[in-house]
Amino acid sequence: MDSESKNLSQATNCQPSTINAFLTHLASERRLSPHTVSSYQRDLIEARKVLGSQPWDTLSVHDIRSLAASLHRKGKSGKTIQRMLSTLRTFFRYLMREGLARDNPAMDIRAPKSGKRLPKALDADQVSHLLDAGTHSSEPLALRDQAMMELLYACGLRLAELLSLNLDSIDLRDGQLLVTGKGNKTRQLPVGKPALTAVRRWLKVRPLLIKSSEQTALFISKNGRRLSPSSVQQRLKRHALERGLDDHLHPHKLRHSFATHLLESSGDLRAVQELLGHADLATTQVYTHLDFQHLAQVYDGAHPRAQRRKDEDE
Repeated sequence: MDSESKNLSQATNCQPSTINAFLTHLASERRLSPHTVSSYQRDLIEARKVLGSQPWDTLSVHDIRSLAASLHRKGKSGKTIQRMLSTLRTFFRYLMREGLARDNPAMDIRAPKSGKRLPKALDADQVSHLLDAGTHSSEPLALRDQAMMELLYACGLRLAELLSLNLDSIDLRDGQLLVTGKGNKTRQLPVGKPALTAVRRWLKVRPLLIKSSEQTALFISKNGRRLSPSSVQQRLKRHALERGLDDHLHPHKLRHSFATHLLESSGDLRAVQELLGHADLATTQVYTHLDFQHLAQVYDGAHPRAQRRKDEDE
């Protein structure tokens, strides 16, 4: 075997362990959620498919730029490519820290721009229809789902935050919820009366599903285990369909709805930033959009000139 082939073989053999060490670093040192760690893993596997077996420490800016161009030709969105580049920047920072790379070839590469897509939110009537329809059930799983949906909307929780809640995370007397968010950061959130009522109803029947007295998860499956992300997504989709809402309803849409409705009512961007657990205010600013038709209706109904034009047209 020549030296070049030998180097490629060694690189191929060590790359999985290098990636695994990086993923362990994300989970144990940075305490990122399993969902986030899986996203990093998928990006690195996809990058390796495009880049081939070339060792990480020999990759250049040209290689990373070619990777971005290749993904763009395959129809990947600017947002997807930007996420890939962000993953690679983080990965190479880790390799440099461990002495496995000399520089970060992804540092100055930017993805093609793509249109900014605003989060979709339910309107207030849709939220009321979704949540009010389940207040009369006494079936344990329905009571559990009701409590989960109420908390997702009442507190603007991420799915991972909801699933990480334990029995001692919620203070029913004071109406407060202690949430552990991204980067293992905690925040204290107020909880409204409907959500508190739903959680109390769920806690009364929770013992019926308990298999072990050591189970501390607030929300458990019918088998007594902490719920998985897919279980929550499927249950929420099922309830939405049963109540006549679109089949694309997912937990994060309730978080979007929380943020949108709160901002429309209060206009307090900083407060919403704190409630959502955003480290950067710019992340929260995406929720400041208002539907153009709504703005046009307000304008036509309130602006003197608009009213005069309407009168003249009649």
